[in-house]
Amino acid sequence: MVEARAANLQPWRDSGNRLIGWQSGGTGTTAVIVFHGNAGYALHRDIFADALIQTGPADLQKVFLFEYPGYGARSGNPSESVIRSAALAAFDDLTRSGWKRIFLVGESLGSGVACAVAGARPDRVSGLLLLTPFTSLTDVARAHYPFFPIRLFLRDTYDSEAALRNYRGPVVVLVAERDTLVPPALGRRLYETYAGPKQFRMDGGRTHNELRISSTAPWWKESWSFLLAL
Repeated sequence: MVEARAANLQPWRDSGNRLIGWQSGGTGTTAVIVFHGNAGYALHRDIFADALIQTGPADLQKVFLFEYPGYGARSGNPSESVIRSAALAAFDDLTRSGWKRIFLVGESLGSGVACAVAGARPDRVSGLLLLTPFTSLTDVARAHYPFFPIRLFLRDTYDSEAALRNYRGPVVVLVAERDTLVPPALGRRLYETYAGPKQFRMDGGRTHNELRISSTAPWWKESWSFLLAL
């Protein structure tokens, strides 16, 4: 809790009063849920809350940093099915709370979570910002181990390409030019196969963990202008 207070974040609890993440801001009509990458936990992503509150939608009043079961201060055993179910439950809680627009930000592994939510709730997700995303974890693994029978051993697949076939809202895909963890080509393919309104951006010279998450980053305002215009 000390770490949260230092970042000006408050606990985000579900309808059963269980901690599911952290929140910043007050009440309004537009909210953003951030799904973080595999490294660290939700409180490490307070930079998203700062950047969004400064330069996000004009009526944005709250940023939610979702915590995966088994990460940070949240108990549980993480797996794709557990995380997906928890993310959908959290999203449904917010829609019942009266938010008119909910945008999703997915970072790396979190892009798979964001796409899963959008595919399951296509008429309720207002837009997606996907940072260093992939088509599926199977494709990421295959890129690193091309001669290994990945499908026989990989339990979690996070098939974002398949999930987005059910969605038609605006999507921004941002890749890191020098990403050696998630090949930029997979983000490009996810963008190219998506059938809805879309925008592709590259953070030049950056690696997987060096994206410029800031209100002054060249791609930040343009990405949100695109998402909000549709």
